[in-house]
Amino acid sequence: MKTAGFSLPRRRRPRPWRRKTDCQVRQDQRTKIPAFCHFSATEHPHQFTSIMPATATSRVEEIPTDKPSQSSSVSYPTKKWPANLLQIMLSELKIQRGLALPLVAMNLTWFVKIAVTTAFLGRLGELQLAGGTLGFTFANVTGFSVLNGLCGAMEPICGQAFGAKNFRLLHKTLLMAIILLLLITLPVSFLWLNVDKILIHFGQKEDISAVAKTYLFYLLPDLVVTSLLCPLKAYLSSQSITIPIMFSSALALAFHIPINIFLAKAKGLEGVSMAIWISDLIAAILLVLYVVVKEIRKGGKWNEGGWWDQRVEDWLRLLKLSGPCCLTTCLEWWCYEILVLLTGRLRNAKQEVGVIAIVLNFDYLLYSVMLSLATCASTRVSNELGSNQPIAAYQSAYGTLAVSTISGCVGALAMVGARGVWAPLFSNDKGIITGVKKMMLLMAVIEVVNFPLTVCGGIVRGTARPWLAMYANLGGFYLLALPLGVVLAFKAALGLSGLLIGLLVGMATCLALLLVMVVRIKWHEEADKAHILASDGNLETVNKLYRDAGEQWSCSYVHSEYSSKKQAKQGSKVLGFPTCPAKLTLH
Repeated sequence: MKTAGFSLPRRRRPRPWRRKTDCQVRQDQRTKIPAFCHFSATEHPHQFTSIMPATATSRVEEIPTDKPSQSSSVSYPTKKWPANLLQIMLSELKIQRGLALPLVAMNLTWFVKIAVTTAFLGRLGELQLAGGTLGFTFANVTGFSVLNGLCGAMEPICGQAFGAKNFRLLHKTLLMAIILLLLITLPVSFLWLNVDKILIHFGQKEDISAVAKTYLFYLLPDLVVTSLLCPLKAYLSSQSITIPIMFSSALALAFHIPINIFLAKAKGLEGVSMAIWISDLIAAILLVLYVVVKEIRKGGKWNEGGWWDQRVEDWLRLLKLSGPCCLTTCLEWWCYEILVLLTGRLRNAKQEVGVIAIVLNFDYLLYSVMLSLATCASTRVSNELGSNQPIAAYQSAYGTLAVSTISGCVGALAMVGARGVWAPLFSNDKGIITGVKKMMLLMAVIEVVNFPLTVCGGIVRGTARPWLAMYANLGGFYLLALPLGVVLAFKAALGLSGLLIGLLVGMATCLALLLVMVVRIKWHEEADKAHILASDGNLETVNKLYRDAGEQWSCSYVHSEYSSKKQAKQGSKVLGFPTCPAKLTLH
């Protein structure tokens, strides 16, 4: 451009990205949180894995631009629900169908097993039925719920390790979980051996307490068997292997019935108790054989080693996850037991206890489905995070959550439709039948909330943050549900309806809290954390990296060009994250 006989200097086109060789990670001035450029592994997976070391994180500083609108205080909008939610939900349903259906069948065999055991106890007499049922309830509350809860820590560790193809971590986690559960059986066994004194202290009759002690004494071997069976199930399900679990449970149930027939005639109450751990032992032996054959012959993973490479950091990681997992399971499990105990304090306690027992039997059937969905969510999320696929983990989580909402509605409709025929299967008392019809309507509403609540717990467990579900259960069940239920049942004289209304309000509060936590998950950061954990890192390293990001880290700029701009744009639009045509490594 020429003006008045002289030419203006040609203006240089501003460079869109400012290169810095050594830049300190700064903090956002508004939120005091480090501003990071999230960079999807689906855009450049080969460059991503080659640049980021095992002990570093891909949360890096956002590169400033010359445009004034892109300052460090600008927060980029993130789409919490994908536009193609229906398509994602259908694809996830296809993937999880093969994962969830065997788990549903396995959980149903557990319900049938309890029903068979109760039937054989009833054939022995009224005292044996009361004492055996009380003993088995005590075993669930103090033993099996604790072991199953502790074993939940294997899901995030093994799931993320399988996604990262770190079979050494899988192997040593399996052995550590078995050793941990075997150690826990020692104090549990002490409780079982003194169950008669505990029950008498809480007002139970001496004859019933003595029968319960006999029942639990012959059930003690099941603690050892469960310490082996639960980790094996978690080890296989975290690798999306569920069909062997289903077949082993079905075969164990098939043997459970003839074993009960033989031992009940030969030894009575002791034989019925022994039949439980014998059938569990059959399932455990079948799974051990499958794992050994799979590891040696088919998968060839046995040579990966790692079986005895446990370190102190590995034990600390397992313990830090197993504690919240155990409390999450136990808090929910114990809440239902407390609900039954409170029902026994109502005016017409005999009838109300029968009503709540029959209603909860149908709830157990639906719980087998929602528990399977939660395991699917935990497995899918942990596998995708371990393989460094945050977008896939995000889609799996929200797809499973949508499926659980639909499943909750279907389960509620099934409960409403079956309320007229369910009660006569257990009792001929007209008062109990009428009460069951009424309570199943209220329980159907609870199921609509309970399905997504359980799946949300699986999602946060898959991200290796089970304490979120623990805090939600503690606040929702024990600070709201039970106190409100007591007030409505006894002060407002609503009876059993008041207890269930309190439970509904508490569950809705838990669901609201967990939904907020799930929506606020930063999937790229969780993928980075999973990358460290699956690479034999530890939680302290991860927390330190996140806590000290804005103060202690420095970053170096590594320039790389996009191979395909169109592909990069499409990859960044999935979640609404800004594209970043540069890479930074932390040192």
